Parts: sequence; C-alpha cells; structure tokens
Amino acid sequence: MYNIAVVPGDGIGPEVLREGLKVVRAAAEKLGFDYETVEYDFGGDRYLAAGGKEEPLPDWAISEFRDMDAIFLGAVGHPDIPPGVLEPGILLKLRFSLDLYINLRPIKLYPGVETPIKDKGPDDIDFIVVRENTEGLYAGIGGFLKKGTPDEVAVQEMVNTRKGVERCIRYAYELTRQRNKEKKLTLCDKANVLIYAHDLWRRAFNEVGEEYPDVKKEYAFVDATTMWMVKNPEWFDVIVTCNMFGDIITDLGAMIQGGMGIAASGNINPDSVSMFEPIHGSAPKYAGTNKANPLAAICAAGMMLEHLGEKEAAKLIDNALAAALSSGKIKDLSAGKMGMSTSEVGDFVAEMI
Repeated sequence: MYNIAVVPGDGIGPEVLREGLKVVRAAAEKLGFDYETVEYDFGGDRYLAAGGKEEPLPDWAISEFRDMDAIFLGAVGHPDIPPGVLEPGILLKLRFSLDLYINLRPIKLYPGVETPIKDKGPDDIDFIVVRENTEGLYAGIGGFLKKGTPDEVAVQEMVNTRKGVERCIRYAYELTRQRNKEKKLTLCDKANVLIYAHDLWRRAFNEVGEEYPDVKKEYAFVDATTMWMVKNPEWFDVIVTCNMFGDIITDLGAMIQGGMGIAASGNINPDSVSMFEPIHGSAPKYAGTNKANPLAAICAAGMMLEHLGEKEAAKLIDNALAAALSSGKIKDLSAGKMGMSTSEVGDFVAEMI
C-alpha cells in the first residue's frame, strides 16, 4: 500500500493528473498492488481565495508530505498571480524543504513521435539528465546594492558544497550502472571558465568515479553539450550537471524528444519522499477544455511507480505509451491537435495496459 499526495495545482494540472492516475490504476489492477491518494488544493485559486494572506504552501503540508511515499504534482502558475509567488512558494519550497536534491529528466523519443533533428530516431535519443536540484544559482543567495539607481548592483551567488555535489554525482554513477546501457556518464560543466565551482565538480566526479571502474567517464562543457545533443544525441547515456545547466539542457532535451507534451521529471530524495510531475506549465487557456495532452503526466506517473519499486508497472506504462504513440491514432502532441480529447488519450493508454 502506497500513500501518494496528489497536488493538481493550476490550469490543466487537474486534468492531466486525472489521466495519469487513471493509468496508474490500470497498472495496479493488473499487477495487484494498491495505493491511496490524498489530494491537496495548493495553487493559485487557494492563494487568491485567502487574499494572499496564506503561504502558497504552508509548513504543516511539508510535515504531512514527509509521511507520504510520493508526491504527484500537476502544474503551478496562475494568470492572476505575478511570477515569483507560486513558483518559489510551492515548487522551490518543496525542493528545499524536502531536500529533493536530484532532478531526474529522461530524454526519450518514443516511436511515432517526431523529432526536429534530421535522420534521428528512438534508437538515437534515449538518455537521462541528472541535475543537482538544491544548490547552485538557485540557492537564492545574493542581493541588491543601490537598487533602482544608475549605480545598481545585483549579485547572485552560485553555491556548491562538497556534500551536495558528491551525492548528486554518486546518484548519477549508480543510475548509469543500473541502466546498464552504455555505462557511460558525462559530466556537463564549464570548468574552463567557472574555475572554482566546477573544479569542485571535476574533483568529486573523478574521486567518486574511482569506485565505479565499470563506468566510462566523459566530460563536455555545457556549450558543447547543447551542440552534441542536437548533432549526435546518441553519444549520451547519462549526463550529470549543476542546477542551472541542468535547467537549460533539459528543456532542449524536451524539444528533441518531441516537445513539452511528452516530457516528465522526478524531484528525488532517494532516502525520503520524492515528487513527480510533467514539466509543462499550467497552460490556463486550455484549462477545462479537455484538450490538454496528458502524456507527460502519464510518463511522470511511470517514473513515480518505478521509484516506488513497482518496476514492472513502470515498464507496463512505458510499453503502453510506446504502443499508443506508434499506433498513429494520436495525431499530434500539441493541445487541441491530438485527434483525441485529454480523457480519451488517458483511456487509450490505460487500454494498452
């Protein structure tokens, strides 16, 4: 029995999460495991209803989440609330409070999905990015001097600790070994310019790597990484990188795997509760229209089950996604162009299971 916190969030979040849970239920019924969900209404509507006087994510919720086995998140972002309120108040608070120090992003091209890269197919685009998720430029250390004047100075500091870097790198080595594909781990950095921060990354990468003689080690500066992801994505197996670079290259990865409609992520603490979500936004113009693409949420559901140890269920979902996408019945991954409604896509994938 797994206890799953469900946070539908804003916009299309409730609709796509509903389909993700539909597919989870199909896998659970087939394989005989069970789970319970507890739904939380954190998001823009709740924040507005409280007149902005309540935190987007109160501390008591963090305490409850720690007792869960997983968190399934829909989307965050409301058109009536300016940026910089919900995102740090919910997403970043979850990451930092629960120490979700790994952001895991599979970059996988499914059969039947178009990629903008010429002459590349599913065999060429199948790798994973391991992004450090709680340090770097996102630590929020910095400030202003003489703000609003011609002499204004803005400082944002990149924070890298040995503990934070090493545990991220160790997770990446373990994942590379478990994937047992090419057993190749690439460190994406900028050690030629960011000589202090990324000297730490390289030293940790090399020192931890001595414990993994079976894993091939490679290095790529972040600018070169973006080039090779487009020119030769088949070169990559697992990439490990810092918070900022991971944020950038995984969006490029989403595009080469077919777009935001198929891209999912895990925010992981291997020793505690972890959170899984589609990476797309709340897309408020499609909210309530039954036109949104739920496939990324279904992918996130598969990641969640794999993390919980239900590897056979995760494989069922992956195979069902491949079958559904290669069938030709899903015409496009864009909202309103799929040839099916949101709920019909969920039904279709569940039927494949």
